[in-house]
Amino acid sequence: MFIQTESTPNPATLKFLPGQTVLEAGTADFPSSEGAEASPLASRVFAVKGVSAVFFGTDFITVTKEEAVEWDHIKPSILGAIMEHFQSGQPVMAGAATAASGHADHDGPDSEVVGQIKELLDTRVRPAVAQDGGDITFHGFDRGVVYLHMQGACAGCPSSTLTLKMGIENLLRHYIPEVTEVRPVAV
Repeated sequence: MFIQTESTPNPATLKFLPGQTVLEAGTADFPSSEGAEASPLASRVFAVKGVSAVFFGTDFITVTKEEAVEWDHIKPSILGAIMEHFQSGQPVMAGAATAASGHADHDGPDSEVVGQIKELLDTRVRPAVAQDGGDITFHGFDRGVVYLHMQGACAGCPSSTLTLKMGIENLLRHYIPEVTEVRPVAV
């Protein structure tokens, strides 16, 4: 098994490409080791000292390290943990645990606008940020303000504010006049 790695715009995060499907659909975000028991793979990666977050996409694993740790020191252990997991035959997600589709539900008077927002996020934004090892999902819409949740490499990335304001906000405002602003949320 050969696992490729790619850097991301976030220097604290690396993208690991195992060359096979990680999740059939959706994403799984583990912003801390709490909750990692839902995934045998996440548990193995968190067992490496210095790992602070793990995120799964369809064909990649994004790992965020603690600030005081150097990639040169932990990258071989992370590669080993990923390889061991896929060779073990265990599932990525345990038992009834499932990946999330990402977007929060929204019903009410703005449901048509929210549908347009989600469609643009799914077709224009999420594929691009997945290339960088992350995901951005819809969290809410209130009086013209779109609230988005940043995951994986996008969470804590130095360029995430620029991506939100200059990229996503401009895109949504261009296509959906009801959108006036985009803000990040921490979940």
